[in-house]
Amino acid sequence: MNLIIKLFSKLIESANHQFYQALENPQTAQKKVQNQILKNLIKSDYGRYLRVKSIEDWHRIPIVEYHNIENWIDTQNKDNTHLLTSEKVSFYEKTSGSSGTAKLIPYTKSLRRSFNQMFCVWAHDLITHGPKFNTGKIYFCISPQLGEEKQEIKSSSQSLQDDSEYLDGWLKRLMNNFLVSPPELNKLRDADKFKHQLAKTLLKSENLEIISIWSPTFLKVILDYIQNNRKKLAFELRNEISAKRSLMLLQPNLFKQESTNPKLNELFEKINTDRIPWNLLWKELKLISCWDSANAADGADFLRSLFPNVLIQGKGLLATEAPMTIPLIPAKGCVPLLNEVFFEFLDESGFVYQLHELKQGETYEMIISQKGGFYRYRIGDRVRFTHSYLNTPCLKFVGRHKEVSDLVGEKLHSEFIRDILDKLNLDRSYFKSLVPVKYPKGHYILLLDNAKQKPEEIAIQLEEELQKSYHYGRARLLGQLEPVKVMVSSQIPEIISLYKSKSGKKWGDIKHDILSTKPIEKELLIELERACLVNR
Repeated sequence: MNLIIKLFSKLIESANHQFYQALENPQTAQKKVQNQILKNLIKSDYGRYLRVKSIEDWHRIPIVEYHNIENWIDTQNKDNTHLLTSEKVSFYEKTSGSSGTAKLIPYTKSLRRSFNQMFCVWAHDLITHGPKFNTGKIYFCISPQLGEEKQEIKSSSQSLQDDSEYLDGWLKRLMNNFLVSPPELNKLRDADKFKHQLAKTLLKSENLEIISIWSPTFLKVILDYIQNNRKKLAFELRNEISAKRSLMLLQPNLFKQESTNPKLNELFEKINTDRIPWNLLWKELKLISCWDSANAADGADFLRSLFPNVLIQGKGLLATEAPMTIPLIPAKGCVPLLNEVFFEFLDESGFVYQLHELKQGETYEMIISQKGGFYRYRIGDRVRFTHSYLNTPCLKFVGRHKEVSDLVGEKLHSEFIRDILDKLNLDRSYFKSLVPVKYPKGHYILLLDNAKQKPEEIAIQLEEELQKSYHYGRARLLGQLEPVKVMVSSQIPEIISLYKSKSGKKWGDIKHDILSTKPIEKELLIELERACLVNR
């Protein structure tokens, strides 16, 4: 093991020890962090407004969504003050806005320290229980804001430029020894230039051991770019990579393809003789950290098929607002960051529970109180208590709250759509999204990146399943909706991501919904239709 990795493990051991003590005594740990957060609230303008003076006044704090506190955030941002907390705001970070309008999240030193703690625990677990790391070389996701640079809302400081910026102080300085990402990448606004530069960076990083991204489709887009531009990249890097790596790009048919998926292996042998052997190109790769649950599960499975000997580990729940859960290898799941964030949970009847009151097997909506000025904040994520580790519930992300599409009263729920798509024979599809369309008449389109069957055949099966929903079936019977359609193109994930990035959303942070709750924009639909015509 690299000496720097050993030193790093020693430096973060204390944070890990404290966290494990919290896991043993979750109720005590939660009470402690609740009191810490409450102290900042009591001393703030917001706390005085709510007349909160002690823990007995916790019920005075309303359960809020962003729009409920938006005026407070806008005022403190405009006046460079701190109204929601007694602690000074260091800067504001803009959310990706994947599920709505982008938000400004105030960051304090304490909130940033929470992210540091989460990272330390995660890293210590990987070093202790994960694959043996030799170089520790890591690519941290850089999510550029593509398109023309727009004037940002005035704030007390600049926002984070890449994922490593969530870390600060000694931790960030130490991590710089392991990063392979050139800082210039986050300045690029052109999608093709960004993909090209990132592709070259990754290809030059032969000893890369860790890839940390958000959406698995983001990595798939980069791999597709390398595949489609392999000769050009090999020429440009002829003096910067080994002869063997150049040969993998120029003549991949000389190298045996390996996958955990027998169907993919069969496909490789028949038609993909020019496919780059990804698992050989980065032989040192040991970990890919990405979303792997709910709508991202298919994309994560695709990465597992390409990299059979690599640990594909789910991120747990991590939002711009706060770090919430951490994947731990011995836990075989994700545990809450219970010594940094205070958690409450809302059931379907509207009853609020604390962490130690949860019932195994039940699903809850998460409410968080963090150290940046958000109290009893309804973040919109739903989790299921799957099992316990030590004395703490492990929480699995199952989806967002209010994932319902309703054009004419059909009321389609994401869980219903997910179950339907699981029934269909879509084993070659790693991107699936059902989107509502308003024109020329209301209907739905299933977007796929790949399919074994003809789109028309899938559409017939899908329509049959959709009509098992009473409201959808009634809308079809009344002629309010036209039959569902299916569109297939390998370009679909990238086209959607780039389109969304035009509105200021960060490319790598964009979530793809299994069911879109908003009708697709006409401009985007036209672009997707063009891609599908080319595919035919």
